[in-house]
Parts: sequence; structure tokens; C-alpha cells
Amino acid sequence: MKKYATFKGRATRAEFWWFALIDTVISVALYFGGPALGLGMTPVLIYTLATALPNLAVTVRRLHDTGRSGWNVLWGIIPIGSIAVVIMCAGESSADESHGPYPGTANPLPAV
Repeated sequence: MKKYATFKGRATRAEFWWFALIDTVISVALYFGGPALGLGMTPVLIYTLATALPNLAVTVRRLHDTGRSGWNVLWGIIPIGSIAVVIMCAGESSADESHGPYPGTANPLPAV
């Protein structure tokens, strides 16, 4: 969440998948915990709205890291396109530095 809405730069494979794992665990816990506590689906809705922008940002940065345009995230709008976006995010990092240097190198992009 350090780069809450940073769409510039790159996200490593580990950064993307750890974010996805933690986000999924929290979502599942709220999905089952909310109704069990009598809160209904309100906690899930609030959490989903609060993390929509960071999810989009980390996905765009991951696509940049694989050498693709961030606009490829729009494939997720169509049902089968979500699978394509996940496959694109699973790819190896690109040596292309058009979206900034690889994270952890001497000149990382500043968080905006």
C-alpha cells in the first residue's frame, strides 16, 4: 500500500503476487466473517471499494514490468480477458526500461 495509486514504474512479480494473496485472504475473511457477525456484505463492499485503485495500480505496474502497456488491464472488462491479464502478469520481467528501471536498482522512480 506504499504506492497506493502509483501507476508509473514497475512492480516485481513478488510484489504483485504478495499483494494479490493478501488481498484475497482479507476478502475471503470479510466475505465469511461479515455475515457471521451480522454485518452482512458491508465490510466486503467497503474493502473492495478501498482497494480497487491499489489493485489497478499494482496490475498496471506489473504489466509495465513485463514490457506491456498498462492499457492491457482493460482486457479484464471482458470475462475471458481477466484470465489473459493474469497470464500477462505471470510473465517474466522485461529488460526494457521504457517504464523505468527495474525495482531495487540505483535509480528507482519516485512514488507520486
